[in-house]
Amino acid sequence: MILKELPPTFRSDELSRQSQRVQENPAAMPLDALRDAKQLTQVQMAQLLKISQGAVSKVERRTDMFVSTLRNYVRAIGGDLEIRAVFPEGDVLIDQFSEAKRTENGNRLASKRDERKAV
Repeated sequence: MILKELPPTFRSDELSRQSQRVQENPAAMPLDALRDAKQLTQVQMAQLLKISQGAVSKVERRTDMFVSTLRNYVRAIGGDLEIRAVFPEGDVLIDQFSEAKRTENGNRLASKRDERKAV
């Protein structure tokens, strides 16, 4: 939906609905609603991500994407991406997808996963 093409009162109502949606269930929403809640346009997101507006639209419609693409999108609006596995006995943070830290000489530091393998 392109809000610029809508009458000002409708745009205001739509933004209010998006804000209410964030407050009601901040734990579940599609990317376009998250962007709207942060009061950003696709053009502004494109500038933050250094991609085209059309590419932002495609990302927002995808149901399958690289973790790095999703991480970059979330970071562009000021968040951090965490991936969790949900089990009846509790949640587990999957740290495999966190960016590997590197030393000054460019070598990758051992991750928690690497440390577990070494034991």
